Amino acid sequence: MKESVNSMDREIPRSVKMARKRMTWLRYGAIVVGLAAIGFGISRFFRSSVSEKSISVSDVDRGTIEVSVTASGRVVPAFEEAIVSPITARVVEVYKSGGDSVDVGTPLLKLDLQSTQTDYQNKLDELQMKRHQLGQLLVNNQTRLSDLEMQIRVSEMKLGRMEAELRNERYLDSLGSGTTDRVRQAELAYNTGKLELQQLRQQLEGERRVKEADVKVKQLEINIFEKNLAETERTLEDARICSPRRATLTYIYNEIGGQIGAGTKLAVVSDLSHFKIDCEISDAYGDRVCVGGKVVVKVGKEQIDGIVSTVTPLSRNGLITFTVQLSRDDHPRLRSGLRADVYVITSIKDDVLKIRNASFYTGAGDYRLYVFDGADELVLRNVKLGESNFDMIEVVSGIEEGDRVVVSDMGKFNGLDRVKVKR
Repeated sequence: MKESVNSMDREIPRSVKMARKRMTWLRYGAIVVGLAAIGFGISRFFRSSVSEKSISVSDVDRGTIEVSVTASGRVVPAFEEAIVSPITARVVEVYKSGGDSVDVGTPLLKLDLQSTQTDYQNKLDELQMKRHQLGQLLVNNQTRLSDLEMQIRVSEMKLGRMEAELRNERYLDSLGSGTTDRVRQAELAYNTGKLELQQLRQQLEGERRVKEADVKVKQLEINIFEKNLAETERTLEDARICSPRRATLTYIYNEIGGQIGAGTKLAVVSDLSHFKIDCEISDAYGDRVCVGGKVVVKVGKEQIDGIVSTVTPLSRNGLITFTVQLSRDDHPRLRSGLRADVYVITSIKDDVLKIRNASFYTGAGDYRLYVFDGADELVLRNVKLGESNFDMIEVVSGIEEGDRVVVSDMGKFNGLDRVKVKR
């Protein structure tokens, strides 16, 4: 009996304990794997089906597609004019605020024009002085020319008298009453008189030309000064800051007492009833954008047709800019500053297969799309797509006319070959 009790109290070997633990872990592991397999199977069962109401479907049909490239755009006023200061001055008063409606000639703000007005008045006085100087020059010229003309008349009279004396001496010499020396003296005096008269006449002609040139120089100087004065007058008029047209004041410099320099922007007036689109597009598509090209603009859900009106030929940061003139530039959905999607039509393809454009499309190439196989099952197919526009995509191969294609996101199915459709 004692030996039996000792055998029951004997310690179990370690190898036996480890074997029992391994068996226990194996049982638990088998249970976990089984539960995971069951869960995976259930998950796969639910993931392999989709409600028809939760997917977007496009029919494959045949027709014409206008191929386009996409640009980004921003709605801006069709007319916008910045008013800048023509002078350096100080802002004295501000009459309007941003957002106010203004008419032609409405005062916007007042500048301190005292120094400019003083400069203008000084120039007026200087112009008056120059005109008096011109008048004085004309009088002096007339006096000088009159003196020369008088000298010429006196010289002509003297020459006439010398000519008469020469005739008399020649006559007396022919009668024997005169002498050869007296004839020679008379001839010398007459010839000298002729030369003096000729010199006076040449001097008069030269003086006339010189005086005329002096007058023209003076007149030209006055003309230049008058133009400068007119420019100062225009500057003074422009410095009275007023609205150039009927529009909305979208910006105004409102710091009273602020010192501004010539060229500083003081106000911006905009026509907020008509708009255009300023656009940017990658310069890789620069050769596809040309003046007169057809454009479709999407603002929210609204589509507005337009044409390219201007294109900037220079590329900046890989982008070129262009402007779109809208067919309905007063559309009620248009607001200054709104972003817009712009689609520039580059070509037209007739008689091609097409499906509706959606977010899955990233450009021409190969895609894997789900296509209805019967009424209640989707089959994954390899599809090749071509060019597109904002609404449709060209189908090159992989599906046929009349097929129904899922164009919504199906990424949750991880490329399952077949998916059930629940109605």
